[in-house]
Amino acid sequence: MRVFIAIDIDDAIRERIARFMDGVRGFAPDARWVQPEALHITLKFIGEKPDDAVEEIRKGLATIRHVAVDLQFRGYGFFPSARAPRVFWIGIVAGPLLGSLAALVDETMSSLKIPKEDHAYSPHLTLARGAGSSGSPRWRRGDRANAAFQRLQEKLAALPTPEFGTMTAREFFLYQSRLSPKGSRYTKLAGFALH
Repeated sequence: MRVFIAIDIDDAIRERIARFMDGVRGFAPDARWVQPEALHITLKFIGEKPDDAVEEIRKGLATIRHVAVDLQFRGYGFFPSARAPRVFWIGIVAGPLLGSLAALVDETMSSLKIPKEDHAYSPHLTLARGAGSSGSPRWRRGDRANAAFQRLQEKLAALPTPEFGTMTAREFFLYQSRLSPKGSRYTKLAGFALH
């Protein structure tokens, strides 16, 4: 089973982002756009695990105690860089609490022999990936200037910084990811409260 840990976003914010995506999608028609209902804030991607390991992950996550996290969705950017864009994303402003939750999740998963992250946590919502390219936010050998999102970048530069709203995350989830030709489909397996 392919699993990851993430925060869901409020419907009102999801709707604002969906309208924004509808307005800009035509400027990068070859990109693979995420379905708005699939938007989430990843805390940790785990990958393929057998069912018994997924149950251990669920039990581990149930031990986490953390306060609720205020989140603001605004701005955008490109990974690994604007000159060689592979991924188009929306920014998340959260202060230190979101990072501390991600670190706690990482530490808890490490106790289950799941490797720790080797890069600093960088919260974002992925909206689109360049056609035929990796969705990795990290710089990779062979990355070079490309025009995948050039027209989109030009249009966005003429607009004010987009604001999508704020929310308080009061829970996070263990998700299953199923890959399909139409994109990944996500199912919540378990939820965990933030107080």
